[in-house]
Amino acid sequence: MRLKRSRTGSSCRTTRALCCPSSSTKTSAKRVKEVVHDPAERIRTLRLLMGLTQGELAQAAGVSQPMISQIQKGTKGVTDDLLGRIAEATGTPRSFFDVDPTDLPTDTLLFRKKASASVREVGRVEATVREAYRVAARLLTETRVRRTTLPRAEGKISPDAIEDLASATRDALGIAQDGVLGHVIRSCERAGIPVVPLVLVDAQGHGEDIVVGHSGVSCWRGQAEPSLISYFSAGSGDRQRFTVAHELGHLVLHPARRAGLSPKEAEAEAHRFAGAFLLPRVRADEAFSGPLMLRDFAALKKRWGVSIQALIQRAYDLGYVDNDRRESLYKQIGARGWRTNEPVAVHPEQPSLMRAMLARRYNEPPAVLQASEDLGIHPVLMRSLAPENAANPAPKKDANVISLGERRQRVARLKAL
Repeated sequence: MRLKRSRTGSSCRTTRALCCPSSSTKTSAKRVKEVVHDPAERIRTLRLLMGLTQGELAQAAGVSQPMISQIQKGTKGVTDDLLGRIAEATGTPRSFFDVDPTDLPTDTLLFRKKASASVREVGRVEATVREAYRVAARLLTETRVRRTTLPRAEGKISPDAIEDLASATRDALGIAQDGVLGHVIRSCERAGIPVVPLVLVDAQGHGEDIVVGHSGVSCWRGQAEPSLISYFSAGSGDRQRFTVAHELGHLVLHPARRAGLSPKEAEAEAHRFAGAFLLPRVRADEAFSGPLMLRDFAALKKRWGVSIQALIQRAYDLGYVDNDRRESLYKQIGARGWRTNEPVAVHPEQPSLMRAMLARRYNEPPAVLQASEDLGIHPVLMRSLAPENAANPAPKKDANVISLGERRQRVARLKAL
């Protein structure tokens, strides 16, 4: 699941215009800003975030569905009164609608989706990731976090080149070539790459963990601009570690190589990178010596924090087992019920960079509501991006959250007074 943006896009041209000191350019930049500021687009983004249809949003805000439809088509303007109604009904800060939508990466999000995933679910994921990236990029700039330059793949690459790039990435992140990687998320965050759990805001304003398909997403706007890694919080620690390493692989392998590369090819390359990053080739002889029974892979999992299934694939990639042996081991895993519940627990890792940036900007503990207002983001999503407890970043369903129906009733009572 990748998201990138060309540095020659419209928002970059706008930024250059705003930086020019001439009065004529300032006037031009002002006109551009007026054109790109589009609260109607932000209304659409809010609908996607919360999984709301036009009719559901209209009902929540106490307006007609045709009005929302006309606004989305661009045939009717957006009034301050309507924005206030929508903000009140959905628990969204009014500043959400003042965000310039062109600040968001605009390329299509590509990720594996379950066959049962609805268009609404996919839209929620895409909108959530775009908002997370927007906020993370702004905080990186405002708090002046130093970012490490990652190796970048160019042109056609071989499996051996991916191994070398994984090794070069370890060097860039200050990780010993032959060492066990103790904390994958922290390694990324030390390089200035925010890593956040992916939690969706549902129609009642609650946080919701769902997995539409692929376990994570990496996004970038350009090769020299900030990047973000996010992951679905459900799952084991070894799955989380591999997901983050996989998305780091996309950041190294694909910003300059997306053209002409199929999603399947990109995923295979990122998988190879993740295996090489987590268990370096220089330790392979030691790790994969001997007959390699399932118990041996379980022992390796305990040491390296990599799933048994991923270790089997790693041994196959490096030629320590052939395809027949790999398939035999996978069948044994299936027969034992280990496909989704492997032995040897690996604890999930705790992200910290987003919370540290919020603390630097809004004191510790961060004032979530103030940050939500300043950054123009739903408070539930703001809280999920910088969780106190990464194992459960979403507010529980029975938390003190007002539903859309309750908000409508409250608004009606206020009007009656």
